[in-house]
Amino acid sequence: MRRPSPFGALWASQGTSNAADGILAAAAPLLMAALTRDPLAVAGMTVAQFLPRLLFALPAGALTDRMDRRWILVGGNLLRGAGFALLATAVALGWESIWLLYAAVFVAGAAETLVDNAALTVPPRVVPRERLERANGRLLATQSVIDAFVGPPVGSALMAIAATLAFFTSAGLFAVAGLAALLLPRLLPTAHERMPGVASASVLAEIGDGWAFFWGHRLLRRVAFISAAINFFATATGAILVLLATGPLGVPEAAYGLFLSVPAAGAILGSLLAEKVIRRIGGGPVTWAAALVPAISYLTLGVSDDLVLVLATMFLAAVATACNQIVVSTLRQAAVPDALLGRVTAAYRLIVLGVVPLGALAGGILGSVLGIRPTFVVVAVGLAIAACLLAPRVTTSALRRAERG
Repeated sequence: MRRPSPFGALWASQGTSNAADGILAAAAPLLMAALTRDPLAVAGMTVAQFLPRLLFALPAGALTDRMDRRWILVGGNLLRGAGFALLATAVALGWESIWLLYAAVFVAGAAETLVDNAALTVPPRVVPRERLERANGRLLATQSVIDAFVGPPVGSALMAIAATLAFFTSAGLFAVAGLAALLLPRLLPTAHERMPGVASASVLAEIGDGWAFFWGHRLLRRVAFISAAINFFATATGAILVLLATGPLGVPEAAYGLFLSVPAAGAILGSLLAEKVIRRIGGGPVTWAAALVPAISYLTLGVSDDLVLVLATMFLAAVATACNQIVVSTLRQAAVPDALLGRVTAAYRLIVLGVVPLGALAGGILGSVLGIRPTFVVVAVGLAIAACLLAPRVTTSALRRAERG
């Protein structure tokens, strides 16, 4: 049997873990909603899931630039598989609780922080620069198809049969993803390959080097701030979306995964069209769209009972967001030296994903105080204001200059 190409091995590992993530995207919120309808408690699961990004992002970057990135992908996926296998066992024994679910998603979030940071540094090592946008687009398209389009309906269907089946299936898929990563070649950071006899600096010093490069790169810093704003407001709504969908919008629990698959289809389309869209209109307008189109979607969710209109705006928001993710990934991979890429990626993700637990907490508090629908309206206004303040500082010409180095 022919060994897959390095990019093929990465694609297989990421796609399989995306399938597990997609099942959990429906299964975990549905289990939480079955345990409580309190918006703050439901949002707390998102806080627990993304808090590791805030706590461990920088150490994860230093680790990525110190060791074979392949083994990070293997170990992190196997850890996630073990964690959800234990959760599934607890559910089977009738021990499910809010705090147990919080613990499971926290451990998985910590492992995912390591895996995602390492995975983002791999494409420049396995594909040439001129094919980076296409490679990133394929990875994002696969993630969108499986993680959000296929996985959630499967997760909802499995939950309708038995919660244990959903969580055991995810655990098995994470294990397969870890094994698939073994097919990658050695991915030691280039700094170690070029200077095998040079003693490593301390972890704190290496983290500092990565942070200094990130903070000193004006455009990368600007892109991080607008992306952080988008993520903050997206999570404020996403953390309580299950309550809006299964409540006022009247989506049956068994169909919740299908509800999530509609914006996932938009993300697929956006990732596939990104290369052409970016070349046609430039990265600057894409950044504007990635903020303003989701704001319109949140407003629609807050005021409309028309499910078709709601899903249409969610679809378009996902298209815009997916295109922007390609802009961001390509900028980072093209503008940052490989020897620093893990740490700079971690610094970037600390800003961009570090706000996610804060957004989830804000969404939960607003949902408890104002109600579910008013929260979506407030978030729409907040994101529109953030776009007007931050997006003008990210221009197409600046992006192209940075990518050329």
